Amino acid sequence: MSTSTTLLALLEPGPAYGYTLKQNYDRWFARRRPLAFGQVYSTLARLTKNGLADQMEVAAGHGPDRRLYRITSQGAGVVDDWIFAPESPEVFAASTLHARVTVALLSGRDAGDVLARQREAHLERMRTLQARRRQATGPDLLALTYELAHLDADLRWIEESGARLETVRRQIESQSAVAVGPDGVGGDDA
Repeated sequence: MSTSTTLLALLEPGPAYGYTLKQNYDRWFARRRPLAFGQVYSTLARLTKNGLADQMEVAAGHGPDRRLYRITSQGAGVVDDWIFAPESPEVFAASTLHARVTVALLSGRDAGDVLARQREAHLERMRTLQARRRQATGPDLLALTYELAHLDADLRWIEESGARLETVRRQIESQSAVAVGPDGVGGDDA
């Protein structure tokens, strides 16, 4: 998720102060980690510099000056482009879990144990999300069901991969034997 474009989009309903933008961002998008104030203000400065937002007024107060920002027409175009651009399907082509299972297989570790531990972690997270989903509304409901769907897909992959581990392990061993050669020295490329 693009933090800067999301903050820019939060200016579309109307002008806002950085503090208000941070609150709205945290309310709608920061389910796991709130946005730092410094990031909000540095992003607003960058958006203003790039002509995507304007600073409307500066009000002096007891603390730092309060700056009111609004989105520009160019900024609204950037938000439009971001919203309607499809998410790259390749985002799911690489996974840390896949890498850990492969390394376990390559190193002779128990890849089944890796999958079993991940399965348990996924199931625990799904139980937590299911409980939260009962009271969720609006964008929070969308976020919860999105995460649940991806965890469910991961669980299907874990089950299918678990059923294939022995076959994949044998394939890796046969490929390793060819790469090393019968005399323990590198194969064709050595």
